[in-house]
Amino acid sequence: MDAPGRRFALPVLSAVLAFAVCAPLLGRGFVLSYDMVFAPRQYFVPDAFGLGSALPRSVPADAAVALATTVLPGDIVQKIVLLLAVFFAALGAGRLVPTEHTGTRLVAATAYAWTPYVAERLFIGHWPLLLTYACLPWIAGAGLAVRRHEPNALPKLVIACAPAVLTPPSGVLAAAVMVVAAGSRRLWQTLAIAVALNLPWLLPTLLDAGGTYSDPAGVAAFSARTESWGPALLSVLGLGGIWNAETVPGSRAMPLIPVLTLVVAAMAIAGLFPLAKRWGKAPAWSLSALGLAGVLLASLATLPGGDALLTAATRHVPGAGLLRDAQKWVAWWALPLALGFALAVEAAAAKLRTSGGRVALVAAAAAFPLLTMPDLAWAGWGRLGTAQYPDDWRAVSEVLGADDRPGDVLTLPLSAFRGFAWNADRTQLDPAPRALPKPVLMDDTLIVGTERVAGEDPRIGDVRAATSARELTAEGIGWILVEHRTPGDVDSRLLADATPVWSGPWLTLYRTPGVPVVKGISWAPALVANGVALTLLCVALLCRMLPMRTLGRGRNSPPRKE
Repeated sequence: MDAPGRRFALPVLSAVLAFAVCAPLLGRGFVLSYDMVFAPRQYFVPDAFGLGSALPRSVPADAAVALATTVLPGDIVQKIVLLLAVFFAALGAGRLVPTEHTGTRLVAATAYAWTPYVAERLFIGHWPLLLTYACLPWIAGAGLAVRRHEPNALPKLVIACAPAVLTPPSGVLAAAVMVVAAGSRRLWQTLAIAVALNLPWLLPTLLDAGGTYSDPAGVAAFSARTESWGPALLSVLGLGGIWNAETVPGSRAMPLIPVLTLVVAAMAIAGLFPLAKRWGKAPAWSLSALGLAGVLLASLATLPGGDALLTAATRHVPGAGLLRDAQKWVAWWALPLALGFALAVEAAAAKLRTSGGRVALVAAAAAFPLLTMPDLAWAGWGRLGTAQYPDDWRAVSEVLGADDRPGDVLTLPLSAFRGFAWNADRTQLDPAPRALPKPVLMDDTLIVGTERVAGEDPRIGDVRAATSARELTAEGIGWILVEHRTPGDVDSRLLADATPVWSGPWLTLYRTPGVPVVKGISWAPALVANGVALTLLCVALLCRMLPMRTLGRGRNSPPRKE
């Protein structure tokens, strides 16, 4: 392959992988699957900044999408996010692997971007985690530059982290990689950056006096699951094991998968030795140790004593609910797995005598993830699709937007998830909190199999106990939105003394009697937290754009190895 071909091979492969996954989703319409909900226009409601009654689990992601949808339609924003997540995951891993061989970069790209982690998080709708996963190679690369005291490395690190801190779990994933890659000598700088960028969700969480505890039942309900005949730990080692069996690619159940997982893991561990030689022992083994910690944490609830430990933490430690759905932490293992596997293939290819044999081995290794999990392609072979919101949603949004009456919107039936015929009856999160211009209260209780996991919004208990619309008014509810043709029952007593305002085939909007009792909201914490994070990002962008010596030692400082 000539020089231009080598230069463009990695970006072209990354684009091919992105379109191979997302091609069926690129027409107009929204991908609504489990937790992935975008709306034509999202609004700057208090919950988008963590100022509502529930924990800030989607902060600042909701505010970021609200900002983006002031410029572009929501479905376009969603498609850009999904495409870029797969593209930059592949491109970042390919660029990060320390090699001069294009083939090795291609192997690392497919090994990182075409994984069960990407498939399962895409199917369950965790798009902020996909963005974080895509950013991890870039964060690691920028962190290594900081460790080497390269000029302008800290601004580059801030920029790499910015898209990766849109939710609390995402922020923790990104912060750990940043700290490990940059090294202990830059800890004071990387920790400061991590805290500043995560302030939009950290500050509201810290100011929540008593609502940072989660139902311990969620530990078992959201623990890692086995996907084949091996234990859950083996599924996690292969970057799978998500708790929701409905979002697992069918290919993960093939009997050969556990064996192949062990082979790939063994090759990756062998490849970590050349990685340590090229990066230096400290960064290579630190990143590997973080990866193994991710595997352990992801599978902890399935190990002896792990369930009891996590249950106790969730019950007694504020914020320990982050440990629920622990499989997400295995993202830390994805980087050493992909880089080690690619370097092991490079070492094996170097021992072959013929160039044809070397090319064949590298090509087979690059194609290996696609061959063992073909059902990530074409949006999971049609598992995902697009849908258009009925006109009812636009009409209700306009009615609410034109009325300055205080009070939140309560959605009925009391359930977090919906199944609409206009979305092919796919399980999806209630779109109302993101589609309407007023704060929305929904029942966030989750049913996982036979397990009932209590929600985290303290108001929902009083709402469940209400027997009339007037009682809802006393709880700060100004509107009731009944969503039709979706599973669940509606208590007719709650509508008896409410006034219908708008009705259509899919939605009916009611107005509660009286004046809702609404608690005042202080926007100061959100303004401070988001202001600090945005200021840091703007400074970093200026430092990258302007020819100036900025954070760090400056251009004349010689690089040092640790």
